[in-house]
Amino acid sequence: MSEHSGLEDVDEVVHRPSKSFVESTNVAAFMREHDIADYDDLIERTTTELEGVEESGVDWFWDELVDYLEIDFFEPYESVRDDSEGPQFTDWYPGGKLNVAHNVVDRHAAVDEAARNRLATIWEGEDGEVREVTYHELHRGSNQVVNALEERGIETGDTVGLYMPMVPEVVSILYGCFKVGAIAVPIFSGFGVDAVATRLEDAECSVLFTGDGFLRRGDPVSLKSTADEAIEQAGHVERTIVYDRLGSSEEHSKHQIPWSDDRDEWWVDAIEAQDDSYETKSLESGRESMLLYSSGTTGTPKGIVHTHAGVQLQCAKELHFGFDLQPADRFFWVSDIGWMMGPWTLIGVHTFGGTVFMYEGAPDYPNPDRFWEVIDRHGLTQFGISPTAIRALRKHGEEWLEGHDLSSLRILGSTGEPWDPESWRWFYERVGGGECPIINISGGTEICGCFLMPMPTEPLKPCTLGGPGLGMDIDIVDANGESIKDDHNRGFLVARDSCPSMTKSLWSGDDRYLEEYWSTFAKPPLWNHGDWAQMDEDGFWFLHGRADDALNVAGRKVGPAEVEGVLIDHQAVNQAAAVGVPDETSGTAVVTYVIVEDGLEESDELREDLRTQVGEELGKPFRPREILFVDEFPKTQSGKIIRRAIESIYTGEELGDMDSIENPGALERLEKAR
Repeated sequence: MSEHSGLEDVDEVVHRPSKSFVESTNVAAFMREHDIADYDDLIERTTTELEGVEESGVDWFWDELVDYLEIDFFEPYESVRDDSEGPQFTDWYPGGKLNVAHNVVDRHAAVDEAARNRLATIWEGEDGEVREVTYHELHRGSNQVVNALEERGIETGDTVGLYMPMVPEVVSILYGCFKVGAIAVPIFSGFGVDAVATRLEDAECSVLFTGDGFLRRGDPVSLKSTADEAIEQAGHVERTIVYDRLGSSEEHSKHQIPWSDDRDEWWVDAIEAQDDSYETKSLESGRESMLLYSSGTTGTPKGIVHTHAGVQLQCAKELHFGFDLQPADRFFWVSDIGWMMGPWTLIGVHTFGGTVFMYEGAPDYPNPDRFWEVIDRHGLTQFGISPTAIRALRKHGEEWLEGHDLSSLRILGSTGEPWDPESWRWFYERVGGGECPIINISGGTEICGCFLMPMPTEPLKPCTLGGPGLGMDIDIVDANGESIKDDHNRGFLVARDSCPSMTKSLWSGDDRYLEEYWSTFAKPPLWNHGDWAQMDEDGFWFLHGRADDALNVAGRKVGPAEVEGVLIDHQAVNQAAAVGVPDETSGTAVVTYVIVEDGLEESDELREDLRTQVGEELGKPFRPREILFVDEFPKTQSGKIIRRAIESIYTGEELGDMDSIENPGALERLEKAR
């Protein structure tokens, strides 16, 4: 590990919430009710069994949460958990029965006219079309979906694929699957044939929901043709229900799509003709709810198995406490139903009868102020986005923020990768007006939630993730599994205990599950999350990228995020990507690609300045062998830079699966890097 701490630029506490704001929050109300003095006490009480304190520990917290958040169980659970087989295979809320769909839609639609007519979703298409869906309409729609599923032979435990455009109907599909106990398999709408086929084949979906396509940067993007090729490759799918987003079902439509009369049905025929009543099934707490696939950036995608009780409690907890969800809030997280943050947002917000804002298209179409427009137009209160996306929007200039009223925002959010201080401050000061806390979270698909999450009541330093989430027993350890958190050294982020939403295994079986997450630190068993983490002397936690992405230069290791962070610290650099390439002398050499700020010149002098800065900050071995200038990086739709594509282009290796790429044109431009 490098001796460079990476914390020098983030030492200053930038955000301090006002006393009135703190006292108004949901987490403060919870602390008052349980006589919890401060944040440190809160984390300790929810993660540690304290001697002489009956209301403390992981079990107490997850038990208390059910009543406190008013989560309905059809039948009460016998105990909070059974961990007799170890934390790897903890059974949460055994004996209990519930259904996510009851908690997120049924009970709201059944209360009174005011509750039924509350907005569940507000959707805006890239073309400006706006649709609003009430809880009453969502209830009817999800019932029609489940009746259609049963008509097509779907039962509890069957898998159903969702390869859908980001339209309001995805919510009805997800909740319709929950109602009958089918396992929803969301698939990112930006995936190509191979990625979709891999997931359909692994999950063995017999029914697939898809669309004719969607709009992206003003152009139609086909889904149906990709779905057809994937089905041909994967097999299993017997029925495809197609939502008409682009008008393809119209007789004289210019958007013609392939069609199989034996397999394909239009949404209007398959769903809207169904009865809109259904009695949601009562399911065991551990019954599978979703199969979420990891992004598959390395190796075969992992099928992450989630349960009804797990996602229900985790998502609700995080939205209520971490994002301080209030009745009048309108919550927007930039995501797709195929990524964890899509279901996380829907389940968390809808548990409390709140409103989710959904957007179909690109963040900078038709202009770079699209997000600032929708925040202003719809009065959005929480806004979550990736650091890379903010870096890209910042590059367009502050003038695009002018004229947009962002005062409705109360809380900002981010996830997916480490921040750089300059972009964090820009997000905080320019978008949040220097008042909105940035709830920077980190966890993952494996827990449909967060290991690390600041509370909105706490002060913040730039780029920090605050500390452990409530009820999450998290630590930082060295290679021997010994805690080094309080030594303020960098180490591996681990979980010392299970949580309700932790994957119960992998779809492919227990062997890979144990190997992937529990084999690094076996005694005692620790969940190895694969991130470098560090807690500073003031108790603020930071991440430093993936531990398994480390660049091993002459026997010394550094994370690519560290190198990138040093480069972005330079006033001339807007974005950076670092990769490791073969080197005869050192084994691996660092090569970096840089996007400079608008109006600044690319030059050999700048190159040498950047090499020097990396050498001074991280040590001479990590000075980039080469610095190349580019105009854009290949990214996923969620804004993550695809480093493996950059590395492959530099070394001339096969690119492999590029189905997750948002901007394929960037690959050609990389080959012409300056």
